[in-house]
Amino acid sequence: MDTLLLWTGFHVFIIALLLFDLGVVQRKNREMSVGTALWVSLGYVVLALLFGAGVFFFRGSEAGLEFLTGYFIEKSLSVDNIFVFLLIFLHFSVSKSNQRRILFWGILGALAMRATLIIAGASAIATFHWLLYVFGILLIASGIKMLVTINQEPDLSRNRIARFMRSHFRVTEDFEGDRFWVRRDGLLYMTPLFMVLIIIEVSDVIFAIDSIPAILAISKDTFIVYSSNVFAILGLRALYFVLAGVIHRFHYLKYGLSFVLVLVGVKMTVNTYYETKIISTEMALLATACLIGGSMLYSMYRTRELPESERKKSIRWWIPGTPARKERSEDQKPDVN
Repeated sequence: MDTLLLWTGFHVFIIALLLFDLGVVQRKNREMSVGTALWVSLGYVVLALLFGAGVFFFRGSEAGLEFLTGYFIEKSLSVDNIFVFLLIFLHFSVSKSNQRRILFWGILGALAMRATLIIAGASAIATFHWLLYVFGILLIASGIKMLVTINQEPDLSRNRIARFMRSHFRVTEDFEGDRFWVRRDGLLYMTPLFMVLIIIEVSDVIFAIDSIPAILAISKDTFIVYSSNVFAILGLRALYFVLAGVIHRFHYLKYGLSFVLVLVGVKMTVNTYYETKIISTEMALLATACLIGGSMLYSMYRTRELPESERKKSIRWWIPGTPARKERSEDQKPDVN
């Protein structure tokens, strides 16, 4: 009964937050200013910390540390999503008001999909203990992949998801305001806005395959894993509008994130093998804070005088279903003489 009340109360609280966001914050501002986004983002962080304090008080220090570590890791990895959102919005020329619409529905979809993945992942681990090794190796491989693809520029004109949708559905050439679907001559057409939403949702599922095992490496408590994930995702839309204009200042943060994935993968693998906490939650939290904080400070220092012409070049990230842009060699470049 206590567990049922806990889950029910948590979901009622989350639904109330979403309704407030949709009915009050969004209605007042068609385009979210940086100032508003900053306050909303900070508000979500404060709520997460208050919730973490409640976990400390009611469920003990170990559960509280697991929540904070999971939340911090997921919040850090959400930079993945922000880089991807920005690159996709820039490529498809999505207006700021439509960016808010896509992000709201995208986050709703992300909450539903991650809940499914977390419950499935936790149940699978409880049944098949050896999956901990698989998840650990997956995290290490993901960290290495992130490291080696840092400077690859994605070619969104060849995105496989967009190509599939254009070849299998009727898609309008231009945006139709904030509409996802329109009717023309009695036929239903998808708009590019809905296509962008699908690309973002698919990308989030792929990134969740990295982030969810990362939190399962910290805690086996399904509620801790789920609640820390939810709080990190809830503030994602506001965080996007805070960082979108200065995301080029965080180029080296990607190195920190890649090492965090490797660290958490090693923690999961080693602790499972020795059947004890060789790498404790406190050590993982401290190491994650140092890696993320250090890479952010180094990024801010290295990009403090970055020319305007170089800023867009620094916004590079791997996007699911999108091949890297091929650089032309000197002998392949067209002769302009």
